[in-house]
Amino acid sequence: MPSPWDMRLNTFQSLLVLRALRPDKLCPGIQSYVISVLGERFVEPQPFNLPRIYLESTCASPLIFVLSPGSDPLSDLLRFADDRRQRVESVSLGQGQGPVARKLLDQGLMDGFWVVLMNCHLAKSFLPTLEVICENQLPMEATNKEFRLWLTSYPSSIFPISILENGVKITNEAPKGLRAGLLRTYESDPINDRTFFNSCNKAKVWRKLLFGLAFFHCSVRERRTYGPIGWNIPYEFNENDLRISVRQLCMFINENGEVPFDTLAYTCGECNYGGKVTDPQDRRTLSTIMNSFYHPEALKDKCPLSPSGRYYIPEHGEYQDYIDYIKTLPLISPPEVFGLHDNANISKELQETHQLLDSLMLTQSRDAGGGGGTGATTDEVIATTSADILSRLPPNFDIEKASNQYPVSYLESMNTVLVQELGRLNALLTVIRVSLVDVRKAVKGLVVMSADLEKIGTALIVGKVAAKWLAKSFPSLKPLGSYIKELLERVQFFNGWLNSGPPVVFWLCGFFFTQAFMTGAKQNFARRHKIAIDLIDFDFEMKDSTQDCQVAPDDGVYVEGMFLEGCRWCYASHHLAESDPKRATTPPPRMDAPSCAELSLSSSSYSAVGAASPASPRGVYSVSAQCVCMLCHVACTVSGRNLSACSRIGAAVVNATTRGSAGEVLFVPMPKIWMVPKKVADFEQFEHYSCPMYKTTARRGILSTTGHSTNFVMDVRLPSDRPQSHWVKRGVAMITSLND
Repeated sequence: MPSPWDMRLNTFQSLLVLRALRPDKLCPGIQSYVISVLGERFVEPQPFNLPRIYLESTCASPLIFVLSPGSDPLSDLLRFADDRRQRVESVSLGQGQGPVARKLLDQGLMDGFWVVLMNCHLAKSFLPTLEVICENQLPMEATNKEFRLWLTSYPSSIFPISILENGVKITNEAPKGLRAGLLRTYESDPINDRTFFNSCNKAKVWRKLLFGLAFFHCSVRERRTYGPIGWNIPYEFNENDLRISVRQLCMFINENGEVPFDTLAYTCGECNYGGKVTDPQDRRTLSTIMNSFYHPEALKDKCPLSPSGRYYIPEHGEYQDYIDYIKTLPLISPPEVFGLHDNANISKELQETHQLLDSLMLTQSRDAGGGGGTGATTDEVIATTSADILSRLPPNFDIEKASNQYPVSYLESMNTVLVQELGRLNALLTVIRVSLVDVRKAVKGLVVMSADLEKIGTALIVGKVAAKWLAKSFPSLKPLGSYIKELLERVQFFNGWLNSGPPVVFWLCGFFFTQAFMTGAKQNFARRHKIAIDLIDFDFEMKDSTQDCQVAPDDGVYVEGMFLEGCRWCYASHHLAESDPKRATTPPPRMDAPSCAELSLSSSSYSAVGAASPASPRGVYSVSAQCVCMLCHVACTVSGRNLSACSRIGAAVVNATTRGSAGEVLFVPMPKIWMVPKKVADFEQFEHYSCPMYKTTARRGILSTTGHSTNFVMDVRLPSDRPQSHWVKRGVAMITSLND
């Protein structure tokens, strides 16, 4: 902290400033705080010691493996049982496996062998029976003392509390970092078996490709930590995927004179790992990464695995030589190893911060106090916030008037698109208006506070969008204040369309159902030129100058409001370019510096204050996303909220917004795009990247009843001077709606 704040603020208070100014550095800051207060051992991973855990257990207490993505404790358990010469019977719970599990339990209780029930979170109907067995049969004197019940389950609300209370909880998270992952891979079965390691008849080829496969396995798992820019869906690649791929690699090398790279890439990338991948863009990413390891270049000495050359396939050697090389790798792997830009670290750290804060908010009860005093109560917060939103909501659109003004027309499909969008917008406005009126009545005691109304009230308190609203809403990850602001902007966009005619440039983010808008543009072209619509698709032309979009085009539409993630658009060369690195010269957020007495900060009563807007009236502040005063639990996320209502903060605030730092680096505005309908056969061929476009930064979506994804919009051909594989590994995508 700069002087004089380094002397005025204690460690916890510094964390609050860090949360406001650099949320991407909050997790390392909390780690340092824990070390300074509790000690280093509280942040260091503990060794996974099954023999010690077993000695602390009895036949009457189940041993519960709490699973995490990428962890697979079964192989370690089977190896431990084999060392003890202990019989083990396992069953993966699911449909129809309850009677099988019950039979094994009854037999194991008498004979004393171990029973492993895997994936308990999938056996909702069997868990009550298991709870009765654990409470009544395990503690009986007739139970064989050698018997042990091992359970594996992901965290689940259906798992019986009594079993958790009486059992021994065990967790074994997958190693973090490429070096730790490679080391664990080489020290695990079957690679650590020297007989298997030396069994291939082409030792040099086998060991080089084996290292590449191990590197691939750790890479695809580590990409999960980068969020959607790594994988749209966080797949649970585990050790079983690696084991079968390793054995297939050995088999194919032994049985073929030449290395069958295509066969290896297909069995590994499309079957073993690809069998879990459901998103089309993720399948493209997995295939691209796989081709970087299974290719003839991998057989050359020191084949580079990263652009810098720091990571490479080591020269042919013995088992220990590979272990020694792995130990020389950096503890923390840079994003370049996974094909990502250095700025991806910001995305990774922001994701960790959001997960931590969201988990922290789950521990907060609605009635939790914030340090005593005269802060606003939760009911007052709900009443004030709901009244503020209600005062901003516009009336519903007159659909009948709009239909008359823009009737159904064969040559103008956009009229239908407009009326449909207004109907969806009316449905959302109605849900918000009715629910806010009802929650205000419930707070006053005029109606019963139902479960739905309580959820809406809780959402207003923590500054999030209620699930009931999202069910009728456009996709959005924004906090409450930004969401309401975007809703009003959509209303303004369609009001302008209604009153002044179709805009020259359409705001793509403004549509609920973007695919209907695109289909309307295609239909207009197809009907005007009498071409079958299934022969038509969009080509794209970037309009770098605003002067190019003064008049609506004859065919197609101009659109705006898109952002690039993972790279930027170079206006000078008119193609994709690498992202600008996060620079120290980025203008830092301004901090208004009242005295500590004015701030009245304390470690138990203050968390993340808001951002003063220079254009705001005195005493009124526009606050950044999810800022909560812990003294009165006021969620200051609605733009224009009067913070002077919070007696604990008064008028002293910190200008805390990340838009000037991480946001402008991670997401770069795209120029306006001319979406030109053309016959696919007439498309001009050029070097390009087929860039996926998504509605939100989450990227993942589900198929709706119309057959369209709820998030994916379309692929856009963007000019590029680099191969597609470069941008695929970068995770480059276009986003229409950001998170703030």
